[in-house]
Amino acid sequence: MAHLIVPADVDAPVLACSAGISFWGGVDPRTGKVVDAHHPQHGEGLAGRVVMMPTSRGSCTGSAVLLGLALAGTAPAALVFREDEDILTLGALVAARMFDRPVAVVRLGAPDYALLAAEPRARIAGNLLLAGGLSIELAPLSGEELDLSGEDRAMLAGRDGPAARLAMEMVCAMAAVQGARRLTDVSRVHIDGCIYASPACLTFAEAVAAMAAKVRVPTTTNAISVDRANWRAQRVPEAFGGPASRLADAYVAMGARPSFTCAPYLLDDPPRPGEAVAWAESNAVVYANTVLGARTVKHPDFLDLFIALTGRAPLAGVYLDENRAPRRVLAVDLPEGHDESVWPMLGWLIGSRSPDRIPLVTGLETSSLAADDLKALCAAFGTTSAAPMLHIAGVTPEADTLPLADGADRVRISRADLRAVWQAFNRGGERVDLVALGSPHLSLDECRAVAAALAGRRVKDGVSAIVTLGRATAGKARAEGLLDGLAASGVQVVTDLCWCSISEPVFPPATRVLMTNSGKYAHYGPGLSRREVRFGSLADCAAAAVTGRAPKRIPHWLR
Repeated sequence: MAHLIVPADVDAPVLACSAGISFWGGVDPRTGKVVDAHHPQHGEGLAGRVVMMPTSRGSCTGSAVLLGLALAGTAPAALVFREDEDILTLGALVAARMFDRPVAVVRLGAPDYALLAAEPRARIAGNLLLAGGLSIELAPLSGEELDLSGEDRAMLAGRDGPAARLAMEMVCAMAAVQGARRLTDVSRVHIDGCIYASPACLTFAEAVAAMAAKVRVPTTTNAISVDRANWRAQRVPEAFGGPASRLADAYVAMGARPSFTCAPYLLDDPPRPGEAVAWAESNAVVYANTVLGARTVKHPDFLDLFIALTGRAPLAGVYLDENRAPRRVLAVDLPEGHDESVWPMLGWLIGSRSPDRIPLVTGLETSSLAADDLKALCAAFGTTSAAPMLHIAGVTPEADTLPLADGADRVRISRADLRAVWQAFNRGGERVDLVALGSPHLSLDECRAVAAALAGRRVKDGVSAIVTLGRATAGKARAEGLLDGLAASGVQVVTDLCWCSISEPVFPPATRVLMTNSGKYAHYGPGLSRREVRFGSLADCAAAAVTGRAPKRIPHWLR
């Protein structure tokens, strides 16, 4: 059935995208132009067009980027999806309901989607989508069938104030989008909306905070866009640092914990298997479901806050057993003699081969994946897949207990496929100006590994080496003397922000080529930083920091 999720009158040209887009890191938040260097529609402008894609992918911050585009007048006129989609849909709902800046959102079945994609222009008038000879009736979504508790209805009626009422209205709207019949309690929330993706993020947060909003469940905060205590000393311009810091302050004022990390699973109290939580931030969601066995949908920015204010989330998606089953089997030919850089490359590749469904990965049963290997794999997977989790046979907790979904297909991943990823990640020149580590934030073990890789060596003059990590990990690393050791090697340690939210001048302005061991940042880095990127193992990155040069040749295990 064809659904009209966010209504708006539209008459605009059609842009049919062959793959989903992560609006965060993939779309210029000022102009609406696609900047994802790996995307088939790289360079296209989305503003004022009917933008079609099977579903979105990547970062939960895409909802905030869409809101910013809507407020700036550079958003798509309409978004048309073929599959379920939450992130951009939520951004459009917020734009329409809170700020009267609607971006139409439509979901079509596969036959109608294919017909519309062949048309040059489309119009939405009321409940009709018109294009060429097409006339498709759109059914509005309704939450009237939602089975709400007495507490839910009391919040909707305004008993707990305007913030809770708004939050419950938006949770119910997303429940209708997701096809949920009722809501579920969550024990904790991780907020991703504290990243200053655009001025719209601050406009939203301060508007909700002004309603005397307070979170109802323990709530942590993602990495923000500045080092909250030191941004002035780092010479961050007031025009950026002030609003970015105010954004963090708004969430803390609403009761969120100032954890400021994109890796909340590294905190001392990670979720337990089966625990229903509500996390945003794509890598955290994938890790929580995949590695910890907890349960969370990939919640969009802003919905994370609405859930924190109510303690309730739509009972849909991977909160339900039946939606956690794998729908594709990916058989991996793991190269012999590989180093740890295989895991982020493999995660990126698994996501690209399973962009719209949960996969089961085989072929890694005898490998020894450490927690940090899984962290790197999950983060890269989240950049190319809309799925909130994956299963790895013999490794992750549910891989050997859940049956395959009906109709699951099979795909093989070869060494040649991995070699192609390495080449895509290494388009930059050989000379390296910046080594970027900590996307997601480094764990304590990774801090130890970086210190050991550089022990007795110093970063080359003219080269910057920066690691980002959360406050809690930084405290432990400081107690072990690791931060002093890194400083002695010439490494700068930055807390609170991470590579997906870093900006100049903390990001060295003179950089032309950066090198990273992160598949996530190798993917997003070209679009976010406008620099060339090189990728390699931690040993490769340490060598580049000391010599200023990336390896000339592809790793031997990929030849």
